[in-house]
Amino acid sequence: MTALAGTGGMIRLILRRDRFLLPLWVLIVSVLPANFVATFQGLYPTAADRLGYANTSGTNPTFLAMYGPLYDTSVGGLVTQRSAFVPVALALISALAVIRHTRAEEEAGRRELLGSTVVGRQAALAAALTVTAAANLAVALLTAAAVAAQDQPLAGSLALGLQTAAAGIVFAAVAGVTAQLSENAGTARGTALAALGGAFVLRMAADTGGEGNGLTWLGWLTPLGWVQRMRPFGDERWWLLVPTAALALALTAAAWRLSKHRDVAAGILPARPGPAEASPRLNGPFGLGWRLQSRPFYGWLAGFAALGLVFGGVAGGMNDLINDNPDLEDIIADLGGASTITDAYFAMVMNMLGLLAAGHAVSAVLKLRAEESALHAEPLLATPTGRLRWASSHLVFALAGPVAGLVTGALLAGLVHDPGELPALLPAALAQLPAVWLIAALALALFGLVPRLTSASWAAVAVAVAVTLIGPMLDVGQWALDVSPFTHIPKLPGADPTAAPFVWLLAITAALTATGLTAFRRRDLSLN
Repeated sequence: MTALAGTGGMIRLILRRDRFLLPLWVLIVSVLPANFVATFQGLYPTAADRLGYANTSGTNPTFLAMYGPLYDTSVGGLVTQRSAFVPVALALISALAVIRHTRAEEEAGRRELLGSTVVGRQAALAAALTVTAAANLAVALLTAAAVAAQDQPLAGSLALGLQTAAAGIVFAAVAGVTAQLSENAGTARGTALAALGGAFVLRMAADTGGEGNGLTWLGWLTPLGWVQRMRPFGDERWWLLVPTAALALALTAAAWRLSKHRDVAAGILPARPGPAEASPRLNGPFGLGWRLQSRPFYGWLAGFAALGLVFGGVAGGMNDLINDNPDLEDIIADLGGASTITDAYFAMVMNMLGLLAAGHAVSAVLKLRAEESALHAEPLLATPTGRLRWASSHLVFALAGPVAGLVTGALLAGLVHDPGELPALLPAALAQLPAVWLIAALALALFGLVPRLTSASWAAVAVAVAVTLIGPMLDVGQWALDVSPFTHIPKLPGADPTAAPFVWLLAITAALTATGLTAFRRRDLSLN
């Protein structure tokens, strides 16, 4: 039997498992740049308008750190700059997808079962990388087609799509390596995300001072800098695809070689031995819950802090960036819903932080399913620890974690922009909680009723992101906007809130929570 035996079957298994999530994230990532085309065509229809935008955005260090320099003042050039976060998002999704189908499968014990059939040693890794790379190429083609369909140059559109896909493929390969190093899926994810975060920080440092500053060379140390410097719609540098592809191939070869030198379910780097005696805090389920949830919690908290600092820094130049452009004011007002541009901007920011908090809450709930699938819950529930108490030890993080994250993001945004805004920003951040908790409760209901579909709760987060951030700009019907619970949250600061939406959102949350917990108490433990 060869090392790649059964790869085709593994690919079909991955496609079946991700038959909902895979098309969803491919579609969402692909339409984002196309949406920016329509936006910028309306906002900056003339060359003079775009030049004014370039002069304003090019002097804001925070804006440059977020999006990088503007290489061309065409509509496509503006779209490329504003789409700078898309390659990062696709890199994140790709890394998580690879680890989900490699190290996480080994940790759950399913890889060992498959290995007892006619499946080669490298089949799982090859299948995960193949599917992820194919999905990234699909994103490239769909992005190019969607952007070119709006009267943009085909070469620039294709460069924009390949720029995005290249970042995703490289960090899929990075995740392939980290999946071999650690025997724990959480550690593998953390290492891959740390690599992505380091690459992004280098890119930010290189671009903060604008093109030609003394730190520009840092951008050449990171693949995110390479793909950004492809300059779609400007003087395209196609040759930068060569080192990017070479790095992806080298990382893939490294992952392949490392996987040959370890046992199934083991890692190249041995796990550190634990203490001789357990901490007294582990005597109960809540101490164990903290042990399992604390590391992801701190990671999410760092994300809230980073976004708070960035959004607070951008707020200072918002009026200059708008530069009396009534169309841009209308867009921010549609998203933020307030009368003043600063209030509308921060209302939009609070929505974004709320969506991030929803992701955190869902990930905390999914830990219940991960512990059940890994057979860690069964011995705990064989003790006097009841099911509700065990579930509550994780649900507390789905409830309290978003509170800490939202407060951190709002606090830092206010301190960076204007401490006098804090009395308005903190309530605006906390107002997102009913919508966040409702999505977490939906995940809990799926866990109790249909445990094998628990991961589908990520689709609820994806839909909320698409509807909340993109829906208003596409003028979709109100019925579509109402699908997202965040639509029903008052746009704070600046709006006059009423109690009604908070009450019924919390009522639905309570009903879903009760349904999920009741169903979990009555069903058998499930591995699949």
